[in-house]
Parts: sequence; structure tokens; C-alpha cells
Amino acid sequence: MNDFFALYECLIEEIHSNRPITATLTGSLWACVSADDRCGMAMATPGSTVPPVYPQGFPGLPLAQAAAALKSWNLEEASLALAAINAALNTAERVQAGNNYVPLEIHYTDDLDFTGKTVGVVGHMRGSKRMHQQAKQIYYLERDPKQGDYPDPACEVLLPQCDIVLITGSSLINKTLPRLLALSCDAYTVLTGPSVPLCPALLDFGIDRLAGLAITQPEAARAHVAQDLPGSPYRLGLPFVLSK
Repeated sequence: MNDFFALYECLIEEIHSNRPITATLTGSLWACVSADDRCGMAMATPGSTVPPVYPQGFPGLPLAQAAAALKSWNLEEASLALAAINAALNTAERVQAGNNYVPLEIHYTDDLDFTGKTVGVVGHMRGSKRMHQQAKQIYYLERDPKQGDYPDPACEVLLPQCDIVLITGSSLINKTLPRLLALSCDAYTVLTGPSVPLCPALLDFGIDRLAGLAITQPEAARAHVAQDLPGSPYRLGLPFVLSK
């Protein structure tokens, strides 16, 4: 990708909402942006060593203006910017209009054939039982590796060997996504998690599938973030899948 921020600019240009942001929350795991009855979530990503684009914060800004901070290298701010984008794009109306809803009990990879495949998983996602049964090899790659994980520099070597790559949506925030997609250019790629925007234009950048979440219980989502409640936030909305 010649222009590093091309994917980001394309996503930001999809946000036209002038709804003002009414509140923001950042917990240890998730960031949340509210705009009246809208609510968007994204992974809370630490990192505030450089000044934010909007030092006064997001409340009062239109969603479209806040979205531009996704390009910020202040990652705490970029987390909120992605949550603002998701407040604009990840709505029940858009999920239903595109027929993108997938029941929670159906895994977003259930229709993929992993038989004999080498799979790369970027982020702490364990994947489906069927993936583990069928895949020849699974590499877990993580910036904060746990036992059995490969550190993220191993992406340079391992991802080009993969047939299927699952990438956490938080890679949009820490700006690793463009490089991950370049390394996975010969693989089927899935961008997944509550941080993922319902943005068809992203499928033009080497992503084959988007799997995310539209929040339909905003009060519960805000409590989930503010109180650092355990468990997945997927029960708080409509899971969606959008494929090429």
C-alpha cells in the first residue's frame, strides 16, 4: 500500500454524521463513545506519549470530526475515535438493511474450510472448535504474548505462510493493520471483534471479511465499560458479518 493512511482516510470519509458526542468512557479493556441514542465500542489501547489531536476531548464534537482522530498516534485517543466511527456505522438499522446479522451461536468462521490450512491469528482470539479440528497449523501472534503465542515481530515471517488470517480489529487503532494486510496478501483475511466497523469500503483494501458488533443496549454497554465487567460484549448487540 503506497499511502499508509489510505485505508484510514477511506473509512473516515464514510462518516457523515453530525450527531454530537455526548459522553466518552475508557475502561481497562474497552472504550465507548455515546451520541444521543447511539453507542460505539472499540478496544481500549494504551499509549498517550504524543499529544492528542483534540486535547479538550471528544464531548461536543460531531461524530464525523472525532472520526478523523483514528489517524492519531495517541492510541488512547484513536481508541475513542474508532468507537465514534462505530457509533456512526454499527447500527441495528445498517446491520438489518444489509442482511449482515449473524446469531451469536454461529461463529463468524463457520462457513470457512480450514481443512489442511495454515492459520494465523493476530490477537488473543482462540477461534472456533472446528478451526482447531481442521487446521494443519495455527500460529497465534500477539503484541503482549502469553504462553504459546508468538511475539508480533514473527508476523513478518509467519503470516506470508498462512492460508487464512484472523486479525483483531484493534489493529486499526495501533496502526499495524496496513502491514498485516500486506503480509497476508495471499491469504483469506478476516478482520474481527467489537472494534470492527461495518464499512463495506474496507473490503477494497485486502480484507475479505468483516465481523463485528452493533450495540443495541447502550446503557448496558456503558456500564460494561465503566465497571470493567467481565465477559464478552457481544450479548449487548447484534453480531454482524460482511464478506466480499
